[in-house]
Amino acid sequence: MKLLLTAFDPFGGETVNPAQQAVEAVADRVGEVEIVKLVVPTVFGRSIDVVAEAIEKHSPDAVLCIGQAGGRPDLTPERIAINMDDARIPDNEGNRPVDEPIRKDGQAAYFSTLPVKAMVEAIRAAGIPASLSNTAGTFVCNHLMYGVLYTLEKKYPGVRGGFMHVPFLTSQVQDGRQYPSMSRESIVRGIEAAVRAIGEYDSDVHTPEGKTH
Repeated sequence: MKLLLTAFDPFGGETVNPAQQAVEAVADRVGEVEIVKLVVPTVFGRSIDVVAEAIEKHSPDAVLCIGQAGGRPDLTPERIAINMDDARIPDNEGNRPVDEPIRKDGQAAYFSTLPVKAMVEAIRAAGIPASLSNTAGTFVCNHLMYGVLYTLEKKYPGVRGGFMHVPFLTSQVQDGRQYPSMSRESIVRGIEAAVRAIGEYDSDVHTPEGKTH
């Protein structure tokens, strides 16, 4: 099995992105999964194009995109992406779309086609905090997740895809900011556990991971 593993570059004034730092350290092979890595610009529109080109080039069986979610305390596979850009801050090229659909001919939302609950269980089994998220936000992370799932539906229906957020690195909060953080080594172990689950599960597990609010 071949998996395309992507990560964003730094954005929002940060000098590093934990997604990029971790993905670069992930093994090139996890279990039976061969990994192709890609750094993606944190830019509306272009991020989707870059990943779509990589899908065309590498013909993966699955795509897992990784992004930073500063403030979250754990690794969070995303269940759903919505067809909406609503940027509180500009992207890395100064774009700041507000209330704009990502694809006018796309569905209102796309669910991840990865085994997200199995991924959560695998990450926890590796000793790393994890939970299932039901919102990828409305910035470039959601934009890319939606765009990848749209692309897969239209052109590569047999390829699975999804997104996972990771917390700040410990080094990013050493200036006194009161945010949860995690070491790069822990994030790497969590990503590798998620990748292993993707390789092992064709369909998801049926376990409760919902939230009350």
